[in-house]
Amino acid sequence: MRILLAEDDSMLGDGLRAGLRQQGYQVDWVRDGLAAEREMVSGEYQAAVLDLGLPFKSGLEVLQSLRLRKISLPILVLTARDAVPDRIKGLDLGADDYVLKPVDLFELGARLRSLVRRAHGQTQDLIDCDDLQMNLSARQVSLHGQSVTLSTREFDLLHVLLLNMGRVLSREQLEQQLYSWGCEVESNAIEVHIHHLRKKLRPDLIQTVRGVGYTVVRPK
Repeated sequence: MRILLAEDDSMLGDGLRAGLRQQGYQVDWVRDGLAAEREMVSGEYQAAVLDLGLPFKSGLEVLQSLRLRKISLPILVLTARDAVPDRIKGLDLGADDYVLKPVDLFELGARLRSLVRRAHGQTQDLIDCDDLQMNLSARQVSLHGQSVTLSTREFDLLHVLLLNMGRVLSREQLEQQLYSWGCEVESNAIEVHIHHLRKKLRPDLIQTVRGVGYTVVRPK
């Protein structure tokens, strides 16, 4: 799951990025409001963590601008404990959730999972697809009730495909959601991961739409 982090405090930003990465998130980090807005408009992220006290353009201004442009990216706001008016204004402007500083990293990770889950119409932390089940908080996958060991990248790729069941995603779209800045992506990486997933799970689970991309068909 690829997340944008917008935080100007170097120590806090470094800690948040490291903590989220340990929970399996791919994190890109920007340090000002203009960069945050530019990246959120790109459509490459599944959620964003937005500090309100950003330079050049405040978090509230970024949030208002995005919602006026009808960008529905799930946004979790970081606020100081005593900034009640800002929290209220942020929610009124379209923030989906907020956490108080100092941040508990596991709570932050859980809230991000919840935001992404709700954005895709999921009501719980489990995704079912016939005899396949994915537990997002435990990062576990089972088939016919038996646990299946996946690599980090295989789990993330399957997660993206299951969240978008019924939609065809191109290789470029999958790469955008799986790799953060600075990650070197081999030209056939997606194809290799899909090959491994088909071998470990079911050959017909991930279907290829020639010239377009890949999809997991929604169960009838």
